[in-house]
Amino acid sequence: MMPDQMQPQLLHLVIGGELTDLEHVTFKDLDKVDIVGVYPNYASAYAAWRAKAQQTVDNAHVRYFIVHLHRLLDPAADSKR
Repeated sequence: MMPDQMQPQLLHLVIGGELTDLEHVTFKDLDKVDIVGVYPNYASAYAAWRAKAQQTVDNAHVRYFIVHLHRLLDPAADSKR
């Protein structure tokens, strides 16, 4: 594939860990936050998120999240779409 035909890189971060309570997104111990990885698109990030979420389904206080890094890196890009 030629560089001008490539899909734009939309980075996503998958992280998770035990929360202090179910009402807020506050991690109980930041040293134990699981940084699963950075992914080039939402679909691959979702697959990683789903796998981790299924592994921890027995612990209600453990949550995983997808962070849209591309929005943090270039917030003006969202308003152009």
